[in-house]
Amino acid sequence: MFSSFLLVLGVAVLGLGLRTFRHPICRRMSVACLLFTSFLIGYLPTGSWAVGVILVAFWILLPWVEIIARVRKLRLPIERVFSESSPPRDELFPFLSVLTEEIESQDFSLADEVSCQWQNQRQFVRLFHRSVDQSQMAVCLIHQGRIAFCYVSLMTRSRGGQVFLTWTYPFAYSLKFLPSTRVQRVRSDLSIEQICDAHRSMLSKAHLDTVDVQPLVPDQMRDLLEQDLKDQIEHNVRTGLLAPAGNREVRYTWRGMLYLWSRFLLDFVRMT
Repeated sequence: MFSSFLLVLGVAVLGLGLRTFRHPICRRMSVACLLFTSFLIGYLPTGSWAVGVILVAFWILLPWVEIIARVRKLRLPIERVFSESSPPRDELFPFLSVLTEEIESQDFSLADEVSCQWQNQRQFVRLFHRSVDQSQMAVCLIHQGRIAFCYVSLMTRSRGGQVFLTWTYPFAYSLKFLPSTRVQRVRSDLSIEQICDAHRSMLSKAHLDTVDVQPLVPDQMRDLLEQDLKDQIEHNVRTGLLAPAGNREVRYTWRGMLYLWSRFLLDFVRMT
C-alpha cells in the first residue's frame, strides 16, 4: 500500500515539475501525469480499471457542469454599447498604470477609455493608438462578481479587410472569430515589448507591408470596437453556435455548447 502511495506521489510530483517548464511538450506531459495520477488513485485501491477510467473521465466531463448550470442560461447582447468611463479603482486593477507606462514607452498614445455594463458583468477598455504603423493596443478588464481578469491586445487592420490580432486572453475563447481575423495568442507574462515583437513577426509572416495597413483614426476606435463585437456575434449566429433569444439577445445552442467544451479540452491539453 505504501509503495502505491509513493507511485501516485511520484507521478504527481513529476507532473508539477514538468509544469514549471515553458516548453509545450513538457506542459502536455504534465497534463498526462495529472490524468495518470487520477487513474492510479482510482485503480490502485480498488484494482478496477473502470474506477480509474471514471476518475480520468471526470476531468474531461467536468466542464459540462459549468456549461449546463450557467452557460445554457446565458444571454448575450447582439450589440454592446461602450461609453466614456473613468478607470477602475486601484484595488481592482492595480497594474493598469504599469501597463499604460509600458505601452506608452512603445510609442502608443492614449486614445480613449470606455466601458460596457451587461447584466452583472462590466468590461473596461483603455485604447491606445500608434500612428507610425496605424496599430491599436487595448488593455481590457472584465469584472464579474468576485471574478476579475485582464488581458492586452494588439491589432492591425489591412486595407483588404483582414484583422491581425495578438493578445494575452487567459482562457479558451468562447466564440469563433471571423474568417478574416488572424489570431495569435501569447503568454500573459510577456512584456509589452515582447508582445509587440510577436505581433510584428506575425505581420511579417503574412507579408503585410506598411502600405497595406488600413489608416486608423483614434476617434473611430470606440465605434470599431462595437462593430467588431457585433460582427462576431452575427458570425456565430450564422455558424450555428448562437441563436436569437429575443430582446436583442442571443443564446448558445447545443452546437455552441459542444464548441465550448472542445475549446476547454484543447486549452486543457495546451496548458499555456
